[in-house]
Amino acid sequence: MDTADIDELWGRVTGTQPDPELWLIVAAALVALAAVAPFPVWRLSRTTITIAHEGGHGLVALLTGRRLQGIRLHSDTSGLTVSRGKPTGFGMILTAAAGYTAPSLLGLGGAALLSDGRITALLWGATALLLALLVMVRNAYGMLTVVLTGAAFLLVSWLTGPDVQAAFAYVVVWFLLLGGVRPVFELQAKRRRGEARDSDADQLARLTHVPAPMWLLLFHVVALTSLIGGGSWLLDL
Repeated sequence: MDTADIDELWGRVTGTQPDPELWLIVAAALVALAAVAPFPVWRLSRTTITIAHEGGHGLVALLTGRRLQGIRLHSDTSGLTVSRGKPTGFGMILTAAAGYTAPSLLGLGGAALLSDGRITALLWGATALLLALLVMVRNAYGMLTVVLTGAAFLLVSWLTGPDVQAAFAYVVVWFLLLGGVRPVFELQAKRRRGEARDSDADQLARLTHVPAPMWLLLFHVVALTSLIGGGSWLLDL
């Protein structure tokens, strides 16, 4: 690949693409909602949210100077991220708080890119993040799900036209925004039944002495404000 090819590729990634029609944006939102709302479908699609959740833990662990040991993704849509470092302090708090907020914040960032017409940048950026995540996955099921998800982004980026790429990108971002909301309500329901007593919210409560319901409230605020803000950007309101 010569310099001209590199420049052309870089221009393609960093350039902007035309905004899709409003009907496509609304249709993408409906497709994403259909992947989140019905429980039988959600049992399968939730794995993608788990990838973002555990990826959020892992990324923030690295950014705060912790040593990331590995990530595991399970077929029941649960996951585990293990990092080494000081068991208390600001870095550990940020790492624990990153999981439930990551899908919504990724969706918000994606909405910002799409509102600026950067569809290709979003697709390639997501592929790069999934490739980086794959290096840290430590179980076969987790590797399979990340590889399949990354392959979907790669195939759409290379083999489809602008309309299909736009539709795919908008479905993904809507899915992150909508899918970031449901797990928080699920966690709240589990805690109400006396379950999930070692959840991220409970770990944060032990780290900060702030009650777990307050952390749940923060998760709700991040998820709902991201959905409202990101949705407004996507719909150009």
